[in-house]
Amino acid sequence: MTVQKVSWQCFVLGCYKIENPKPKKKKVVAKQTSFHRLSMSDFSSSTISEDLSISLAGSNIHIFTLQELKVITQSFSSSNFLGEGGFGPVHKGFIDDKLRPGLKAQPVAVKLLDLDGCQGHKEWLTEVIFLGQLRHPNLVKLIGYCCEEEHRLLVYEYMPRGSLENQLFRRYSVSLPWSARMKIALGAAKGLAFLHEAEKPVIYRDFKASNILLDSDYTAKLSDFGLAKDGPEGDDTHVSTRVMGTQGYAAPEYIMTGHLTAASDVYSFGVVLLELLTGRRSVDKTRPSREQNLADWARPMLKDSRKLSRIMDPRLEGMYSEEGAQQAAALAYHCLSHRPKNRPNMSDIVKTLEPLKGYNDTSIGTFVYTVPVETDLKKESEKESEGKKKVKKENGHHQQKHRLHHHNHKRSFGTPNSPTIYSETQLQLRVKDGINSPLHQRLKRV
Repeated sequence: MTVQKVSWQCFVLGCYKIENPKPKKKKVVAKQTSFHRLSMSDFSSSTISEDLSISLAGSNIHIFTLQELKVITQSFSSSNFLGEGGFGPVHKGFIDDKLRPGLKAQPVAVKLLDLDGCQGHKEWLTEVIFLGQLRHPNLVKLIGYCCEEEHRLLVYEYMPRGSLENQLFRRYSVSLPWSARMKIALGAAKGLAFLHEAEKPVIYRDFKASNILLDSDYTAKLSDFGLAKDGPEGDDTHVSTRVMGTQGYAAPEYIMTGHLTAASDVYSFGVVLLELLTGRRSVDKTRPSREQNLADWARPMLKDSRKLSRIMDPRLEGMYSEEGAQQAAALAYHCLSHRPKNRPNMSDIVKTLEPLKGYNDTSIGTFVYTVPVETDLKKESEKESEGKKKVKKENGHHQQKHRLHHHNHKRSFGTPNSPTIYSETQLQLRVKDGINSPLHQRLKRV
């Protein structure tokens, strides 16, 4: 795990207003040989804070002013608006290479905390703490933040394909191909596995399609760490917390007890994998009552290949690996188990998904009958012609022979340079016409 050696306790507390702090005695602390990742429990509102710019000196996290972010986003112009979630609106911006020394020119996404929204300062702080210290190819990169008066903003790397939710469920968009879906599932699984297996484990708690962002190459990156929690340590089996998350994705045992474990994230992953297979949302109130909750409705059908083919996303139009789909469905089945201990861990999920990304998009659609091309029909015509010539020789009628040759010429289908494919109906009509023709009746009499 790569971390940034930053005095997080100093800079984060700079966002709090503390009145009449009590002076503390200086303590002599031995120099640590390894960096300890800080968490929310390491912060106390009674601690004296230092200036943010001093605290972050030498780190890769940049402190932006509100005015700078206005310039970057053209005053948060509606033309740069990307979307809005529980945290607040997100705008696209562009940082030029003159803004900050060492900061390369690049497009960015600027997320502004909505003071009247569902999340607040605590969620903003949590996101800065986690993404400021954690680095992984499948976690979105936090470039910097802004903390001025009541304003709270976050600056991320820009993800050109937006969220998985937009790519998968947008009505007027090209359907995600099978190979891209498996690549996204694998990337998201790697991100979760990294969090769960960190030296100080992290439970993501809000794994869903809208929090999986995609770059131009469909590499998945987890974003929005506002609800993330430090996992249980030592002999603890779970973290007791207030139930938060998104309906349809949250694990049933977490909803009932408030006990949060890594298995809770595994269940949420199973729901997203099911969305990738079926093209359906985790909760869809427009469907019949028994189909509204995707996990409850689809899970019983995941182990039956015939039933699975009926619930696969129709927008794939049969272009997917049948074997790959069955393996992915079996994995989703285990992830969605109502017994947390029966669910696989994220490392095993990554191992299962690894080979599936190499499966080609193979058509397993309806069977189409293709009639023989002209070459085959011509051979049949020649055989028929030879048989008729023998009959004509026996009869010795030159005039009949001439008519038969003329008739065979009319029966030829297409030309050598333009092969023709006929439908089954057309062939049946042609055969029927041949049987009822006067020539056929005369040959039959002979």
